[in-house]
Amino acid sequence: MELAGLVLDYGGVLTDWGPEPGDEPPLIEVLRQARRNGLRTALLSNADGPGPDPASPFGSLFDAMVLSGEVGIAKPDERIYRLVADRLGLEPGACVFVDDLAGNVRGAVVAGMVGVHHTSTGATITELEALFDVRLS
Repeated sequence: MELAGLVLDYGGVLTDWGPEPGDEPPLIEVLRQARRNGLRTALLSNADGPGPDPASPFGSLFDAMVLSGEVGIAKPDERIYRLVADRLGLEPGACVFVDDLAGNVRGAVVAGMVGVHHTSTGATITELEALFDVRLS
C-alpha cells in the first residue's frame, strides 16, 4: 500500500522548536511540504481539547485533527489511530504516525500504521523523507 498520510502528535513532536530563539518548530515546514506533495496530514493528540481553531494558520496545516478529550479515546488505544485514518479518508496502512512516546508508536503499529518514534527532529525528517520518498525539509 502506498503511504499517503502523515499523522503527528503535538506535545514533544510539534513542540520540538528550531535551533534559534523564535524559530518555528521544523516539523511545521515538514507539514507544509507534505501537503505540497499531495500527502494528507493530521494532528493526533491526547490533549483534553478544545482543539486548535481550524481557521488559524496552525489548523490549516491539517486535513484532520483528533484530540482524545473530544473523541473519548486516548493513545495508545488502536481505535484512535483507525479514527484518524478514517477522517483522512485513508486505510491505517497508508498512514505514518510520529510520536515521542514509544508506547503510542506501538499502538499505531498495532492499528496497522507505520510508526516513527520521534527522538530528534533531524532523525524524524530523515526517516519521513525515506518513507514517503519526497523532500520534506
